[in-house]
Amino acid sequence: MIFTTRAAIVASIALVAMAVGVALAATPQFDDLRNQKPIHGDAVAGATKAAPCAACHGSNGVAAAPTFPNLAGQSATYLYVQLRAFKDGSRTGAVMQPLAKALTDQDIRNLAAHFASLPARAATQKAPKSPRGSILFHDGDVAKGVPPCQGCHGVDGRGPRPDPTSTAPQPAWSTFPHLAGQNAPYLLRQLQAYRDGTRIGTSNDKVMRGVARNLSAADMRALADYASTL
Repeated sequence: MIFTTRAAIVASIALVAMAVGVALAATPQFDDLRNQKPIHGDAVAGATKAAPCAACHGSNGVAAAPTFPNLAGQSATYLYVQLRAFKDGSRTGAVMQPLAKALTDQDIRNLAAHFASLPARAATQKAPKSPRGSILFHDGDVAKGVPPCQGCHGVDGRGPRPDPTSTAPQPAWSTFPHLAGQNAPYLLRQLQAYRDGTRIGTSNDKVMRGVARNLSAADMRALADYASTL
């Protein structure tokens, strides 16, 4: 009886260990970007790998449909960490993950350099639908705990301009996306993903989730619309 009980306990422990192992294996990797160094790649080599990207992101890096992001003119380091996130599972996407998994690290660097070298989409010149988006982007909403977006994404949506004469350490601005001229439907979907907790694979995602949780659905739409007009 004692032997049977002991065997059952050992078997139970083994099953628990197996379950924990499976759970850990299925847990996406967390990508800490706080010490991410700027990356460099071969833009010419990247162009030779970019054909599959054109179906969604356009041959010139400007998306074929507004639900996809524009890649042209983004920071190479930002593009690199996003592709790396799709490759290692810290960012999910039914289409992007299989494509990224087939790339080497050098492929990713080269693709990032290629799209970063392309001219960003010109501003649409359309007027925002509501002044709320501009207020949130430039001033935030202290009462709701929403910081101004320009603090990380720049006053013009193209990234901050660190003081080149400053000797103080500068944050890794290159891991933040440029929002100017981005497609509003895509931006809205990302804000919703942050709010819902379905995009939390990087340290930047954790920050954005804290912001998005304090935004109403109307605020998200206003922000996405405003950023697309910059």
